[in-house]
Amino acid sequence: MAEVFRFRSASRRAAVLAAAALAAAPFVPAASASAQDTGGVQEWGFSNYIWEPSPDALDGVTAVSMGGMDAMALKEGRAVVWGDNNFGQTEVPEAAASGVSAISAGWAHELALKNGGVLAWGNDWYGQADVPADAKSGVVAISTSAMHNLALKAGGRVISWGLRTDVPAAAMSGVTAVSAGGDHSLALKDGGVIAWGSNSHGQSDVPADARSGVTAISAGHQHSLALKDGRVIAWGRNDNHQAEVPDTVQSDVVAIDAGWTFNLALKSSGEIVGWGSNDVLESDPLSNGICGPLLAASAGDRFSVVLKADLSAPC
Repeated sequence: MAEVFRFRSASRRAAVLAAAALAAAPFVPAASASAQDTGGVQEWGFSNYIWEPSPDALDGVTAVSMGGMDAMALKEGRAVVWGDNNFGQTEVPEAAASGVSAISAGWAHELALKNGGVLAWGNDWYGQADVPADAKSGVVAISTSAMHNLALKAGGRVISWGLRTDVPAAAMSGVTAVSAGGDHSLALKDGGVIAWGSNSHGQSDVPADARSGVTAISAGHQHSLALKDGRVIAWGRNDNHQAEVPDTVQSDVVAIDAGWTFNLALKSSGEIVGWGSNDVLESDPLSNGICGPLLAASAGDRFSVVLKADLSAPC
């Protein structure tokens, strides 16, 4: 959630930039893509704050991130934000108007990565928009979705600030990917998932199957996802069946994203699969006129954004 997964251009579908990294390389969410990987934003679901994409997000976009009250896009190195503005989150600071390489949207606050330093603005109830000195340089990945943020340093060390500031010793080195959930965090290290924070629904109890061979992670509001050998592993809160993995994502999956109560997965064909809560068809993109091949997607609270190369292409 507010975490993005990225799918490279249609001509190179087999080579996927998923929302994680292999152990050999650090993961950079919403990393800038090459020119041929640009597209326009589509939306679906229900939100009290978002009605349509920003006109700036209809073409030339390389990454998207869905927050709790707004959405973000990365276009030509600048952050674009639309939706609620009660906390000034759609007023992109001048520093985030160029040179940005990654974005992540939280609950009414935004993160951007520029030249290895984190930029933050918007809601600051818990200091989540106050970037610590340690996150102003040498950062290779960022993640947020609610009230805390994670940054990954080049050496594999995790930094956390906002509502949660704790980082376990295991996440102080060797980490290659991070994902911030509602009140828990995930990190990927040597192919195994590390989880900490709230565990009210078992979202921080990593199953044995997710302790090796994992290539992607995504933390939802109170549940967690991992990608292993093309199949999804899920655990944590399950009142909306979000932790029950359907047959359609047991193979051929290349990227994952956990929303608040539902999930999205991207297949190697570029098609998208959703499951979990579905009271506003948030888990049924096709019924909302959303179909692949897609370049990127991000799930939020019953609302999602996707990036499609050709918005005029019919389903």
